[in-house]
Amino acid sequence: MQAVNFHNCNGLQLSGLKHMNSPRNHISINGCNVVTISHLNITAPQDSPNTDGIDISASTQVLIHDSYIGTGDDCVAINTGSSFINITKVHCGPGHGISVGSLGKYGAHQTVEEVHVNDCSFYGTMNGARIKTWKGGSGYAKKISFEKITLTEVKNPIIIDQHYIDKNVYSPQDATDVEVSDVTYIGFHGSTTSKNAITLMCGDSVGCTNIVLDQINITSVVPGSGCSSTCSNAHGKATNCNPPISCLS
Repeated sequence: MQAVNFHNCNGLQLSGLKHMNSPRNHISINGCNVVTISHLNITAPQDSPNTDGIDISASTQVLIHDSYIGTGDDCVAINTGSSFINITKVHCGPGHGISVGSLGKYGAHQTVEEVHVNDCSFYGTMNGARIKTWKGGSGYAKKISFEKITLTEVKNPIIIDQHYIDKNVYSPQDATDVEVSDVTYIGFHGSTTSKNAITLMCGDSVGCTNIVLDQINITSVVPGSGCSSTCSNAHGKATNCNPPISCLS
């Protein structure tokens, strides 16, 4: 169960709290409008499952800023029905990064839009900026931006995964996709622990459109070793990127 759950709260302000070792996600924001969350310290062991820092669903106009989140799952997860989510000056690590989704589980129609992550850092996380959707779902994740991001020993700094799957849940492989569009990544710099720093794995039915990367400089933690990118069915443009992204013009 969640440590703290806010449901249908308007004008919520949450500041200065310290959360440790929730049995599941630490803070849930559901059905809320005009929310400000700041100066939180949220911690759980790196190997503790499902201990998300902040889960947001069916909420709008949420601002999270100046906080530290280090857990065993997503630092912040933005789920269906959410829009106009702004995250700034959040230090994330350990954990699974800042994630949009997952969306479309069990064939559901789910939507997220207007998510903006700015001036955040990731230290020792599994992911940095992540969008994850299930095969067989519908809906969209659109108008999403990640800007001015600092990375330190991050496994997957930039990842879109339209083939997300939980080993305990059946997911059809030949099916529709949640549409991912209008996503920008600007000003990423730092290090990765993986050979593959950027992953844009989009589905066959709609792919990902208007994906923009600019001013990306990600290097390997291994001295003298380079890193690469991989993508499928992704469309957009990449400029000033290291590693280069061959599938984007």
